[in-house]
Formats: sequence, C-alpha cells, structure tokens
Amino acid sequence: MTMLRKSIRPLPHFLMPNAWKLLIIDDCATDRKIYRRFLLKDPHHYYQILEADSAEVGLGLCQHTPCDLILLDFCLPDMSGIEFLDELRQKTFGSSVPVIMLTGRGDEEIAVQAMKRGVQDYLVKQHLKADVLQLAVRNVIKQLCLQTQLQKTQERQRLIATMLLRIRQSLDLEEILYTAVREVQQLLKCDRVMVCQSHPKIDDQQTWQNHTTDQNNSNNSLLCYWAGSDDCNFNLLEPLDSKANLVVPITLSHKEVVSQPWGFLIAHQCTGKREWQSDELEILYEVSVQLAIAIQQAELLAQTKAALEKEKQLNAFKSQIVATISHEYRTPLASILAAASTLKQHGDHLDEFKKQKFLHIIEQKSRHMSKLIDDMLVMNQFELNKTKFKTIPLDLEQFFSVLISEQQQFFSDRHEFIFNSSGNHKGFWGDQGLLRLIFSNLMTNAIKYSPQGGKIELHLTGQESEVIFSIQDQGIGIPIEDQTNLFQPFCRGSNVDTIPGTGLGLAITKACVELHGGSITLESQPDQGTKVTICLPKQHIQESS
Repeated sequence: MTMLRKSIRPLPHFLMPNAWKLLIIDDCATDRKIYRRFLLKDPHHYYQILEADSAEVGLGLCQHTPCDLILLDFCLPDMSGIEFLDELRQKTFGSSVPVIMLTGRGDEEIAVQAMKRGVQDYLVKQHLKADVLQLAVRNVIKQLCLQTQLQKTQERQRLIATMLLRIRQSLDLEEILYTAVREVQQLLKCDRVMVCQSHPKIDDQQTWQNHTTDQNNSNNSLLCYWAGSDDCNFNLLEPLDSKANLVVPITLSHKEVVSQPWGFLIAHQCTGKREWQSDELEILYEVSVQLAIAIQQAELLAQTKAALEKEKQLNAFKSQIVATISHEYRTPLASILAAASTLKQHGDHLDEFKKQKFLHIIEQKSRHMSKLIDDMLVMNQFELNKTKFKTIPLDLEQFFSVLISEQQQFFSDRHEFIFNSSGNHKGFWGDQGLLRLIFSNLMTNAIKYSPQGGKIELHLTGQESEVIFSIQDQGIGIPIEDQTNLFQPFCRGSNVDTIPGTGLGLAITKACVELHGGSITLESQPDQGTKVTICLPKQHIQESS
C-alpha cells in the first residue's frame, strides 16, 4: 500500500522561518523515520518533509507539489532510482530537482550511473549518521541557493542590459526619462518609479525635500517623470529616508569634476510593506549612472542644436542687415547726393530759403541713416547677448520731460501731443540708455505712422511696485494678421507703403523691456490707430547668465 506522510519541526508561529521542502522516497518506513528524525534535529535549517513509499507516489508529488530536494532510495518496489530519475525528468519537462541517492549497499557502478543522471550526492544507509545526512542536505541547499542566486543575478543583469540599451538608444531627454522609469518599475515590480529633476541650487536630498512643493502646484521647480499605479499615494514631501522609498541621486559629471545631483531616481511602494533588498539598491545605482550618461548626451545634443540654431539665426540676421542697409541707404543717399550736388553747382544762384531746404534734406536723411546704424548695432548686441544692463534711480517725470523735448523736432502742426501722469513714480530704478530706446522708439513710431496727424496720447501711471506706460496714436494702425510677428526683427506692417523704416524699433523695444523684467502689449486696428502698453517693475535685478 502506498502512503504519503508530512512532518515539520514544530516552532512557535511568530518564529517560523521559511522551511525547505524535502521529499523522502523510500519503501522502508523505518528508514524514512530515521531520516526525518535526523533532519528535524538540524540546527541550521528547518524542513517541511513529505514522504512517499513508491516511485509512483513520489512522481505524483513532484508534479503537483514542487520540492526543493529529494532523498531517493535506489531500490523501490515499482522501479529503480535510475529509472525514477529518467521518469522525473520526462514528467517535469526537464526541470532539475536536486537529488541525494540512498542505497543499502555501496556500489561504485550505481554511484557512477546516479552521478551521470545529475544526482548531487550518494549515501550508503549502513554508514549513515545524523551529521552526515545533515551535512549532505545542507551542501545541496547551499549549492541550490548559489545556483538560484546566480540565475536571479543573470536574469536581472540581462534585464538591466536590455533596459539600459533602450535608455541609451534615444537622445531625447523626455523619452529617456520615461523609458527609464517604465523599465525600472517593471524590473523591481514596485508601485511607482520616478525621476525627479532637482532645482539647480539644490545639492542634497534633504534640501531637495524641503524645496519640493505639491506635484500639482504650477510653481513646482521639479521636472517629474513617473511610471506605475495611478492610485499610488506618493507625496514628494514625504521624508526620503522612509522605508517606502528607495532613493538614489543622479549625478552628472563635467570635465572629471563631480557636480551637484541633477535629480533623484526614486522607487516607491505604497501597497503593503516592502523590505528593499541590497541588490535592488545596486540596480538603482547602476541605472542612475547610466541615466546620468544618457542625460548628459541628450543635453549635449540639445546644446549643440541650440548653438546651431543660434548660429543660423545670426547668419540670417547678418544677411538681413546687409539687405536692409542696401535698401534703406540707397534712397537717403541719393537724396543727400542730389542736395549736396545742387548746392555745390548752383549754390551761388540759390536764395537763402532754397539753401536751407537742401541743407534740411541733407540733415534729415543723415539722421535717418545714423538712426539706422544705431539700431543695427543695438540689435546686434542683443543677438550676441552682450547688452549691458545697469540700473540707477530715475525721476520719471523729469525723464519724460527731457525725452518729449527731444522728440518735438519731429512734431508737425498736424500732431497734438497729450501727456498725462498719475500715481506714485518714486522708487523707480532703470537703465537710462535702454529706457531712452524704449520710449523714443515708441514716440517716433507714433509720429511716423500718423502721417495725417491727430492726437498722440501718452499716459504714465505709478503703482506700488510697478509703473505703466501707454502711448496711443490715431495713425494707420496695423493689420491683425501682421501683429503676431511684429516684435520680430525686420518685421513691419503690410500697410506701411512708402513710410521708411527697418522693422527693428519694436524688436529693440521688446528686448529692452524684457531686460527690465517688464512686459509689452499692443492693440491696433487698421485706420484706427495703435496703442502700446508697457509695464515695468520699479526695481528689477537682472539674473547672471
């Protein structure tokens, strides 16, 4: 009669560790009892022991209840131990279960056959003692642990290599980060994995934690990419040394000098308790190193593209300068040459009025050409990021009085200039040269593009922390479709007709406003005039580039 018996060394429930599952296949009940007694006395391991008195029962157990180790008697009533091994490999599709062969007699030929079939050890029953059996089983378990660990390490290394290859295949930063968090989350099988970029001034995990705001806050200074459960309740304000989190820094290195962390790679577990293993931490560190390399490559590519684009823009700007100068200089030069030639050849025969008229033409056209050169030089400084910015306290009332006086030479009898000032202008600091460019450009435009005259209204309003300036004319206005690119260099309205200009004035104005930390807006309708509004903070400190 076949039988199955199970036994385990009794322990209090709270002390019970994971037990190794052993299967004893022997038709002798006395021998099985001896093996069980020996094993349950092992001070190093705990065993859950299953027993079978025939090969058939043993094979059935192996198919339905996976075991860690088999103690196999060579002589069984229904087949030999060698036949059992062959049958076991066939029924378990070649899976390898460690086997220790037991026999009543020491037969070298049987031992060789057993070893060829993959048996880990061969013990003779007559010489069997408790320490011998315990040692043999412990050795097999040790080998099994090493083999399992090796397989686990190889599998993880394979997955890591595959993951790193996918990360390194892209040079797009966003794609790199999304790929990294997705692959690591699948590898570690945790609830969520994140890559969070830290603020440039943050150089350690604690400062990063203190600086972080809620993920949904629009003022958040972090770029955060994550993969995993949407239901995972992760709070960036949670302490980084929490047992729920595994955190490693992502540190970029430049020219062999280690810099502050670019960000952090975080594995998070919120469902149930997770005991993080040392090899999982090693995986994160390995990924962080490769991620840092990929990030540097992506940033280098982005910088190269930006530099190429900047160079392309500069070349286009230079070409546009040449074209503009060629076009804008031709007409005033022709006028100057014609006026100068007339004065030279017929000056003695011209009355004083005509002489002054020709001199006025020369002066006006020369000023136009000088202004063109000045605009080109200023715009070039902005394009090269070499514009100097130095603020001083300014009395805006006096500043505008002087500026208006300078612009009066361009006024005609058809223009009515109205200036209103209100509010508190005290405490304003600005770059006087750049402010002169801003407001002289706007006043000149208001006059130039109002050839039929009309009112030009200028309003200056002082508030607690900013000043607001607006200038409204009744000129030709700007078509709606032209307004989008109007602040770009060399862009002008399509309705300017023969009114001279380079299209640099508003571009220069916008650049000067932005250096002051301000904003500029424009409202216009064709034939209904244009209103430009500028808001400037009373004090602005330009950040170092």
